[in-house]
This record gives sequence, C-alpha cells and structure tokens, in this order.
Amino acid sequence: SHSTSRLQNQPQRHYGITSPISLAPPKDIDCIHTQKLVEAMKPFGVFEDEDELNHRLVVLGKLNNLVKEWILELGESKNLPPSAAANVGGKIFTFGSYRLGVHTKGADIDAVCVAPRHVERSDFFQSFFEKLKHQEEIKNLRAVEDAYVPVVKFEFDGIEIDLVFARLSMQTVSDNLDLGDDSRLRSLDIRCIRSLNGCRVTDEILHLVPNKDNFRLTLRAIKLWAKRRGIYSNMLGFLGGVSWAMLVARTCQLYPNALASTLVNKFFLVFSKWEWPNPVLLKQPEESNLNLPVWDPRVNPSDRYHVMPIITPAYPQQNSTYNVSTSTRAVMIEEFKHGLVVTNEILQGKSDWPKLFEPLNFFQKYKHYIVLTASAFTEDHHLEWIGLVESKIRVLVGNLERNEFITIAHVKPQSFPGNQELSKQSGYVSMWFLGIVFRKVENAESVNIDLTYVIQSFTDTVYRQANNLNVLKEGMKIEAAHVKRKHLHYFLPAETLQKRKKQSMPDISQNASGLQCKRTSSDGSCLDSSRDTDSRTTSLLNKITKLDTSTAEIERNAVYQRSNSANNREKAPHVAVPSVSKGLSVPVIDAKMEATVAIRTSGPPTGCTVPGPNAVSQLRAHFVQGQHELSGTPIMDFKNAAPKRPYSPTSKGSHSPTSEEYPKKTVDGEKLTGQDSAFKDGGNLEDVRRRATENGVLGGKSMLIPIINTTRSQRLSSKELPDSSSPVPTNSIRIIKRSIKLTLNG
Repeated sequence: SHSTSRLQNQPQRHYGITSPISLAPPKDIDCIHTQKLVEAMKPFGVFEDEDELNHRLVVLGKLNNLVKEWILELGESKNLPPSAAANVGGKIFTFGSYRLGVHTKGADIDAVCVAPRHVERSDFFQSFFEKLKHQEEIKNLRAVEDAYVPVVKFEFDGIEIDLVFARLSMQTVSDNLDLGDDSRLRSLDIRCIRSLNGCRVTDEILHLVPNKDNFRLTLRAIKLWAKRRGIYSNMLGFLGGVSWAMLVARTCQLYPNALASTLVNKFFLVFSKWEWPNPVLLKQPEESNLNLPVWDPRVNPSDRYHVMPIITPAYPQQNSTYNVSTSTRAVMIEEFKHGLVVTNEILQGKSDWPKLFEPLNFFQKYKHYIVLTASAFTEDHHLEWIGLVESKIRVLVGNLERNEFITIAHVKPQSFPGNQELSKQSGYVSMWFLGIVFRKVENAESVNIDLTYVIQSFTDTVYRQANNLNVLKEGMKIEAAHVKRKHLHYFLPAETLQKRKKQSMPDISQNASGLQCKRTSSDGSCLDSSRDTDSRTTSLLNKITKLDTSTAEIERNAVYQRSNSANNREKAPHVAVPSVSKGLSVPVIDAKMEATVAIRTSGPPTGCTVPGPNAVSQLRAHFVQGQHELSGTPIMDFKNAAPKRPYSPTSKGSHSPTSEEYPKKTVDGEKLTGQDSAFKDGGNLEDVRRRATENGVLGGKSMLIPIINTTRSQRLSSKELPDSSSPVPTNSIRIIKRSIKLTLNG
C-alpha cells in the first residue's frame, strides 16, 4: 500500500509552480464536513437539477446548429466552391462558470462563436444577428459592438447567453478543434484574441487542478461566500469569477488530496497570509514568438502598480485584477481573515456552515458613508446611465483613497432604488453607498476634511465620458453626499438597515488602516491574525509567495527598489507643473494634456485645510520616463525616495504598498461647483433632503484653494483618465462655491 500511495502522489508534483504544502488524504470527518457544506449551500440555488442542465445542453446544441447553418449559407453567398463550402464547419465553445461547471440556477452562459477565415466580424454582427432575430425562441436580442470584447446578448428559450466572436485564419473549423494551441492566435485581430482568451483560460484552469470535483465544489462555496460578503465584482474593484477560480485552483494545487471542506478553510489560510503584491501564478508563464502584450512588471511600468496580481495561465498572460485598489484589497483581506476564523470554528465543531454565508452588515460597519445618486428621466436613459456610472465608481474609490485622511473607501456592489421623494424630483434613481474609514490624526482636537474636489472630479469624469460617448441625455444627473450612519434611514428602508447580531468580523477601522501591516516582523507573521498555530504552514506559505514570484522570474531585472521613505508624509508635498507637450520632462497630472496651473503662494484661505508645511510654495521638478507616465503612471521623485519596487522576492517580510511608499500625484484644475455634506447634526428633515438632492451652484462664499493633493497614489490606467480630446480647462484655480466638508473630532 505504501508503494501505491507513492504512485498516486507521483503526478501531483506537476500541479503548480511549487510543491504542495500537504499531501494528506481526507479523513472520515472531512467527508461529513463536506456533506454539511453541500447542504448549507443548497438553499442559495447554487446547484441546478438534471432537467435544467439538460435544457442548457439542448439550447447550446440548437445554437451550434444555427452557427453551422449560417457559416454554410455565408460561404455560398461568397461563392466558395461547393466542396469547400460543405466542410467549412464552425463551432460554439463555452467558457466562464458554465464551462468550469460551477454555474448557479438561472445563470447566463458565456460562449464564443469560432468561425473560419471567410467569415468577417461584420458578418457576425449583421447577417448572424439578422438570423437570430428570426428565431422564435430568441428574445431580448442586442449587440454591444464597441465593447472591449464585442458581444451579442440574447435570451434563448429562457437562458441568457453572451456570445462573442472569433475568426480563425483557417479554411475550416472542425468539431475537434483544439483552441489551446497557441499557434491558433497567429495573425488574429486583437478582439478575436480576447474572445478566445476566455475559453483558453477556463480550459487551462481545469487542466491545472488535481481533482476537478473538489475544485468545483470549493469554488461554488467561495463564490457564494464572496457574493454574500459583498466582494464579488470585477467592475467595482473586487474580484470577478475568473479571479476567484484561479485563487481556488492555487489552493487545490497546494492541498491536492483535500476535500472541499478542508480546501475552503485552506483557501482562507493561504490568502489571509499571502504576501501581496506577489502574484498568484498557476503555472510558469510561457514564452511565445507571437509577441502579444503579456503581464510582466520587468517590461511594463504600469504592471508594477498592480496591488493584487492574479495571472491568467493561458498565453497571453494577463492580470485579471487590475481594477483592485488598496482599499478593495484591504476589505478582501479582512474578509479572508474573517473566513479563516469562521471555518476554523466550523471544523472544530463550534459552529456550522451557514455562519460562513451570513451577509456582511455593511450599513452598521462604518460611521461615515458617501451616497452616490444617479438619476434620469426615462427608464431607458436610466439603464444606460447607471451602466456608465457603475463602471466608473472605482475611479471615485481611487480618488478617495488617495486622500491622506482616508484609509478605506468600501463600495457596496449592490445598488438601491431611490425613495419616493427622490424619484418624484429626479425620475428613475439608483443609489450606491461607500463606507469610509478616516485616519486617526494624533494630537489633533478636530480635523477639517474637504472632499469637494475628490467628488467633483469624479462627477466631471463621468459627465465628460458620457459626453464623449454621446450618451449624455437631458435629465441624467449624478450627485454625491457625505452621510453619517445615523442618517442613513433618510435614504434606505428600515429592513435594509436593520441591525443583526454582532458578527465576529475583525473591524477594519480598529486596525489603523486595514491595509498596512506593521513592518517590524521579518517573516511576514504580521499577516497572521488567524490563531493558526501551524508555523510550518506559515513559513511554507511565505516561501510559496516568494517562489510564486521568483520562480517565474517576474522581476529579477526590475528597475524599482523598495522605498525606505517611511517619513515622506512629514515632508512637504509635491506640487507639480503640468505637462504642456510630450517632449518636456515635467510631471503629468490626471489628464493627458493640462493647462498651466497657477499656485497661490500666499497660503490657503480660512477654512481650507492644506496638509503639510509650506505645501504651496514647494515646487519640485520630476522625471518623466516614457509614454506610460504621459497616460497616468505615478511620477517618481528621485530626490526624496529611492526608486520603488513593489515586487521583491529578495526583500524580507510582507510588502504592501502603503501611502508612504507610493509616489505622490497632483491633480488637475478646472471650475467646479460642490455640494454640502448632506447632513449637519440637528438639521431638520426638509433641509436634510434638500441638501442631499440639490444640484448646481448654491450661493455661499466663493474661495480659492490650492491645487494640491498630498496623498497616496495608486495608478489609474489611461482608460480611466479623461480622453485627450476632452476640453482642456483654461482657468488656473478651482473656484469652490459649496464645499463637501466635514469635521472629525479627535
């Protein structure tokens, strides 16, 4: 039996880029825990029954036949020889949660239509779209041709389908085509490569796990948990389905013989201790002569600023988490720690699985919130408007967390309808809520915080983008206000706000920032609040996070060094002269082209808080390197800090970029009008509602504020920045007419 167990374990060294942490086989109690986990998940509609699964297969079969039919007809209309036309083929491949085998009841199916070379992309969006239109079973047909991955969406006999398109440079697409072959990508349009990528990544993940059934059940549990805890959203800066799948796959590689109950617990153990921003890799990144852009911080400066990299295993490797910010990462790490505490209790028999799936009590968690309101006059306009606003909320999170007084900006992924009063005034209304944690300022009785610029620059960005995309219609409005927890009932019904029993969730606000780990420890043990005593596991994990980076040689030759500028915050902030032309070595602000900024050196007016000594008069020259900086990469100040290097397999301990370690970034200047905090203590209801919903200039004293942001920087990709064709602001100082201000008592 000893030799057979050795044989069973033999192939397992092939999974992952490090050896497993444990090869322990499951015990009887693990089977019982896993069965109980399945029972706890059933009420949430996680599993489909046989009939529903068969219905999906029938629908996909019909769709596949429609594709073959269409490609044949198209070949004939394009005068292909009859013998060739008869064999052109064409096929539907699925990807995403359905292909992984973890879709829930009623979930949509992601699929790609793969066609031979005589079929153009325009044919897919024209003649195939027309063919779908004439199918009785197909409803709600719409095309999104200008998306990052262009897609046709429809409902086929009750099943939602998102269908993307890829044209291969082959004469025929046979039923046994292998999309895993990299040579298939040669000379393809970038949109086709992206369309195929979903499929290739999904298949590669399944190929890289030791036991598919254990992987699937664990992933179902983790996805349900993430949705219940409000951290399932790629768009809002949390993780999407493919990222959760890769984290679970990495856990399976490290514990190849474990059952789902153990794997769920080990998932929380591994990722509550992971030394971000070391990347999670499922396999060695492969080289290819196709020269497609891949994630590589040695080559791409922007990749060095990704705070939670999870790298897709199929070529071209990409980071699936580029939307994650320091705030959203901090929220997720706290949730990992909470999950570890709860699953430890469950496995010790002190608790049950339903506790893991208790929703986060978001509206009791924070003292301060920002409510974001998007409204439009008609339902169609509202749908279009909230889609755009939601896709930009992570920009607001980024703006907020760069404020030196804010440590956490936590957006709840779910939006809420406006109350009757709001709807009466503005038509169709949606609201999002962001929980805010302010940094405790030592030796200060009170601190005045002005969020006017932060919020206004966000709304400006949304309006500008809507204008550029020609979607801005009369009646489309976006507003934001600061709200204290005790005033949330003006916006939300009591049942949404109701207090539940206090959960054993570590409170982020108790931990200064929730993102920074005290750097006194040299072995990463500060990441451990889990009461896990297995020091062997902890040290192995520390090695693995380093190996996951160094084995892949992610940045052996990287330019950046870790900064030791721990006291940067005390130094005078950087004020930058904006760039006027590409050729000048001057720092770049938040827009690609910017008007000259005049700095008020006589000091800020009364009531305007500017942190840092002599902030206004300190002008510093910076060094701009390459086009990346021209599209928003943070600029380095060589005088004050060593070059930064976020990934450091050689350095000791965990390394999370903190406000001190990120370069500073200045902000752009243009006219803005602000809104007050929605509530002042003791305000009457009418005032409260009026202040929360009014828009535009509302009198008050106008004042000048210096255009300085002495805050932590996290790179926004150039896609988030205003388009260079946007009007360039001409005035040099923002005029603030109604500020969003609040005072924190020390």
